[in-house]
Amino acid sequence: MARFLSPNILLGIAPIVLIVALWQGLVSFGFAPAVLLPPPGFVFNRLLQQLATWTFQQEIVATLIRLFAGFAIAVVLGVSLGIAAAASPAINAVVRPIVRVLAPLPKVALYPALLLLLGFGHGSKISLVTADALFPILLSTYYGASTVEQKLIWSAMAAGTRRTEILFKVVLPAAMPSILTGCRIGLVISCIVVFLAEMITSTDGLGHALVTAARTFQAVDMFVPLITISLLGLILNALLGALRSYLLRGFPEA
Repeated sequence: MARFLSPNILLGIAPIVLIVALWQGLVSFGFAPAVLLPPPGFVFNRLLQQLATWTFQQEIVATLIRLFAGFAIAVVLGVSLGIAAAASPAINAVVRPIVRVLAPLPKVALYPALLLLLGFGHGSKISLVTADALFPILLSTYYGASTVEQKLIWSAMAAGTRRTEILFKVVLPAAMPSILTGCRIGLVISCIVVFLAEMITSTDGLGHALVTAARTFQAVDMFVPLITISLLGLILNALLGALRSYLLRGFPEA
């Protein structure tokens, strides 16, 4: 058991324990009424009850479908455009001004237009997740592909490797650490955005569950979706971190 509790894991758990302790202290010492801020024990107990219900499981599935679909599209588009922009000056000349204009724009401002175009179903929410997660992945991919050592490319060309093969056998593997860093940032953003989109307008999902609980003044049920999306983000980030360690097992920084 002790070997699994590495210093890094303990350091990661410590802030969570402190937050829960602070939460319990605020309730216990009367700084916040239990009606508005229920004790963490009540919330976690309710979470376990909700996880066993089919209705709440459907809410989680709806959120995950939108999250994974939007994130997957962002990865495909971001990696493709990033590598293409790094490899071609012409594509770079087209992509760079678009990124400069759209990257700083709060993508949630586009949500009303997406609702009009794609409706209130999965499409508008997936599109918003894609729009928000795209730019960190694209920029990280472009940076990683642009900083590949020219010696590697020249060596491949001298060996008679075709340009497309250089792209996939040299540039893409060399840029992989930067790409995966962008993906981790994009994944965190995806969790935030899908929850926000469901809060604004949805008939299902964890964000919708929170808004429904808030409208009926169910404080305990209101905290359950918040903790659930946090746990999902923690689990997905850990899985992506494990994938990163596996894919970069030959890299010194891994």
